[in-house]
Amino acid sequence: MDKKKIRRKRRYKVWQLQEAKLQFYKLVNEVVKDGYHTITKNGEPIVVVVSKEEFERLSSQKKGIIDFFLEAPLPEIDLDIERKKDFGREIHC
Repeated sequence: MDKKKIRRKRRYKVWQLQEAKLQFYKLVNEVVKDGYHTITKNGEPIVVVVSKEEFERLSSQKKGIIDFFLEAPLPEIDLDIERKKDFGREIHC
C-alpha cells in the first residue's frame, strides 16, 4: 500500500505559550505523531505548529489564498472572507 494514500486521523491540541516552552520536546513529538498543534498567548491563538511533512504538503499546493484559509485546519479561528458588494467610492478628477 502506498504510504501517501494512507491518511491518519489528525488531532490537534492547544498549548499555552508557557507550557509549550517548558515542554517543547513533547510538543514536537506530538505534532509529528498526531498532527498540528496551536499555541496561544493570553487565550488567543498565535502560532500553529505543523510537521515538515504537513508543511510541504500544504505549501506545494497551487491554490489561492481564499482556498488556503477555507481548507486550513484552524477550527478555533473564525474568518469572515466574504467581500462586500458595495459600489466603492467616487473618484473626482
